[in-house]
Amino acid sequence: MSLLEITGVTRTFPGVRGGPPVRALEPTDLSLEENDFVTILGPSGCGKSTLLRIVGGLDRPTAGTVTLDGRPVTGPGRDRGMVFQSYTLFPWLTVAENIAFGPKQRGMPAAEIREIVADYIDAVGLRGFENYWPAHLSGGMQQRCAIARALANDPRVLLLDEPFGALDNQTRMLMQELLLSVWETHRKTVIFVTHDIEEAVFMASRVVTMTARPGRIKSITPVPFGHPRDYTLKSTPEFSEIRLKLTEEIRSEAIAAAKG
Repeated sequence: MSLLEITGVTRTFPGVRGGPPVRALEPTDLSLEENDFVTILGPSGCGKSTLLRIVGGLDRPTAGTVTLDGRPVTGPGRDRGMVFQSYTLFPWLTVAENIAFGPKQRGMPAAEIREIVADYIDAVGLRGFENYWPAHLSGGMQQRCAIARALANDPRVLLLDEPFGALDNQTRMLMQELLLSVWETHRKTVIFVTHDIEEAVFMASRVVTMTARPGRIKSITPVPFGHPRDYTLKSTPEFSEIRLKLTEEIRSEAIAAAKG
């Protein structure tokens, strides 16, 4: 059995003001193994974030099941860490206190918490900023802290919903390399939702593309590049070939979505 199993998951939302219901997800099946890094691409409104929220236990499927380690997902749990596009740090806690929040809630010993915080502070490059408030950090630094906070709780699966979407292009590229470096060290199973095709290829071991709404999986593309990866990979012919294939797939779905 795979670590994470998404089986026949659908989601239909009630209509607005008496209108017809909205079918966001067609039956969706996806399996993830230990240490998998899967990115999900698709046009706006195709159900990418809905699927991620269902895996995170923040939404319930209309039909189908999600299991983690063979156990049904029925709500949020510390076995799944989530990072969103918006900076969701606790503004009244410092960087170190944000990262320590999950381990403290679990009642871990103070010495062990300090060790975990120090480990992830170093992993995401925030040494020297431990006592800063989130409001005093740049967007990229806030997302570094959010990733560290999610990982400090030792989840089995890390779920990221457009985590770099609000960052400038240069910061975004640096954050991609940083996250890959952290993943290469800590080896979590990752689902990463993005609109950026280049980002999807650079980050993933597999890229899942979804159709226009109602969303379903259109293709799963293996990414054959080894690790570690850096920005020079993006200029290789092999990378460009995969990016072009996915661009054509997403373009056709975006055109279909625009036609309604």
